[in-house]
Amino acid sequence: MSERENILGRIREALKVGALVPGLHGHGQPASASPLSSPRQWLPKVGDSFDEQLALFAKNAAELKADFQLFKSADEARQAINSLRDKEKWQRVGGHSGDLTDAICPTLNLPLLRTDRPYDVHELEACDAGISECDALIAQTGTVLVTNRSAGGRALSVLPPHHVVLARRDQLVADLPAAFALLQQRYATNYPSMISFITGPSRTGDIERIMVLGAHGPKKLTIICF
Repeated sequence: MSERENILGRIREALKVGALVPGLHGHGQPASASPLSSPRQWLPKVGDSFDEQLALFAKNAAELKADFQLFKSADEARQAINSLRDKEKWQRVGGHSGDLTDAICPTLNLPLLRTDRPYDVHELEACDAGISECDALIAQTGTVLVTNRSAGGRALSVLPPHHVVLARRDQLVADLPAAFALLQQRYATNYPSMISFITGPSRTGDIERIMVLGAHGPKKLTIICF
């Protein structure tokens, strides 16, 4: 028997063994068995109340080097983003049409490149910040859930060096199962072409285990919730 035939034979034998249902490892249950527990059993705990989930999101976001800012009104959020503009000396920003972005972006009094209209990708890359909405904030991991429909396409949350996310308080969800359920409920069989879970600014630790921000995307992530 050749080595090729040997390898193929081992693959055929392995395919006869049914895979375990995720979460049932160690119980000896075949793939046809019903799950014995919710995936939440294996995930970090999340509080039941809104305040607990909000505090957890803020804690996780801070540990991830994201700047999470919570405000009581849109007026306070406008003041905060105008302060960012002045502090970082923004000259141009990218954005898209939406309830929150339309309420915030015009107050910046800056040239605005809209990604829901035809645009030059090089001009977007030259913007000081990209301002987008999102689908949800996930307390369990401090993650921002965006799709190409909620965040003005694929590039707005990636190319500018500073990504600013605008979110409502009622967009906070407890955990990853809740986030996936939200996507299923919102988009059903018509899923967006891009779904992204943004967990802090872009980073890498490949070189000598030294953490570097902004390696493959925005160096800064600011989440403004009101």
